Amino acid sequence: MNRLTGSGQSPALAILGPASTRLLRELDGIFAGWGLTEGAEEISPPPLFPVTDLEKFDVYTNFPHLAWVAGSLDLGPGEAKPVDGRFAPEQLRESRYGLPHATCYGAYLYHEGGTVPDDTLLTLVNRCFRNEDHYNGLRRLASFQMREIVALGDFEHTQQVIARFTERIESFSAALDIGLDRQAATDPFFQNDGARALLAKLSPVKYEFQYGDLAIASVNTHRNFFGERCDIRLASGGHAFTSCVAFGLERWLHVLSERHEGDLDSALDAVRTAATAVEAAGTGAGGGR
Repeated sequence: MNRLTGSGQSPALAILGPASTRLLRELDGIFAGWGLTEGAEEISPPPLFPVTDLEKFDVYTNFPHLAWVAGSLDLGPGEAKPVDGRFAPEQLRESRYGLPHATCYGAYLYHEGGTVPDDTLLTLVNRCFRNEDHYNGLRRLASFQMREIVALGDFEHTQQVIARFTERIESFSAALDIGLDRQAATDPFFQNDGARALLAKLSPVKYEFQYGDLAIASVNTHRNFFGERCDIRLASGGHAFTSCVAFGLERWLHVLSERHEGDLDSALDAVRTAATAVEAAGTGAGGGR
């Protein structure tokens, strides 16, 4: 049993119960394990960043509708208490921190100004925040957890990682009998750069793995966008290329709960069995290196 909560008419947040938490942690361990098996190192990002860091990625230009920012209370005259479920603008100080809507930002900021090998791989999980126009249980939340595996290096490395993990996701979902459709999608990362925007139209840079109309995982190619914005350079010369593989953990939880008619213990057994089968087959990540 989970508890939905939030401010306003539509509950936007979820408190996961024990069974849901066990299943989510199992899924996260499996996805992280795929990266670790490939040689990824795990890092731990904070749940918020200076807005100056996020602005490097055009977050407030390309994704203003999703953005959440955080500011401290102005402890001047009067009580610092919310009225009707909210603080008034005059009770808040300037907002210097932003809440990220994707996990991978922490990987690029971690390596900012540095030099990386041509085959660098990281994995990380974080809370993500999105100001959506509506919310819908675990399918769409204001705050959710996203596990990512991020490749930094030369372009060939980033594409090899995408190919291996695409195969791994497809094999895992097939073993779970939840048939996912791989669909080309769009992200407006490059709308301010004519050359990159044109390239994105000619060659899709994002693919989503959808269960019905719900995307539960994606693979993303960024070319050298983040490498340039964070001045991450390759030991071999030039700015790093990047790609990432992302898993929306609560969305996987929703799909498995639906597939097993709410029996999360059955879903947990199925996840463990599927992970073991895929690992034994040596499919995709870990099997092609």
